[in-house]
Amino acid sequence: MKTKDKIVSKALKLFNEKGYNNITTRHIAAELNISPGNLHYHFKHSEDIIKQLFLELISQMDQMMTDLKKNESKDLESLYNFTYATFGIFYSYQFIFLNFLDILNKLPEIEAQYEILNIRRKEEFNIIFEGFQKNAIFRTDIPDFIMDHLLTQMFIFGNSWILHNKITLQLNKEEAVKHYTLVQMNLFYPLLNDEQQKLYESKYIR
Repeated sequence: MKTKDKIVSKALKLFNEKGYNNITTRHIAAELNISPGNLHYHFKHSEDIIKQLFLELISQMDQMMTDLKKNESKDLESLYNFTYATFGIFYSYQFIFLNFLDILNKLPEIEAQYEILNIRRKEEFNIIFEGFQKNAIFRTDIPDFIMDHLLTQMFIFGNSWILHNKITLQLNKEEAVKHYTLVQMNLFYPLLNDEQQKLYESKYIR
């Protein structure tokens, strides 16, 4: 692993464990047993590392979205797998979500990227949900305002479930991802047709 990659990997671990406000480039350098100068050759400030980690998060999610859009089946299992994998990625970058507003305020570049990303994600999910309707998974008589609010609910939940877990349930990664995936999936239940609701109950409700 190259030094730059080691720095990013170690920073992610420390940010997640101790909070990014409590970690400086000196902490990261010390953990890697390299000089601060060596680290600053790659990243001048800790904010530059955060920008890199945010780009990695977005890149992984872009790949997930691409895979889901290409999936012709568009069935309940593909939706569950997408949600489960997404929440696994989110948990791996949990410091971003725990400090999201602070990061957006400190780093205007990330705020601008996030605004653009929100628009793109809405367009992508609209296409994906149309596929679920085409494949007779979602009902075809869902009002537009319900679909619009569904996307808002998804984004709110996606950005906040890690904080909710930290201050309430305090589940480990495996348990948290599984639990909150099901909570998110329950948002889709009213949109399923009768056959798919029965399938959902038999497969995901314990």
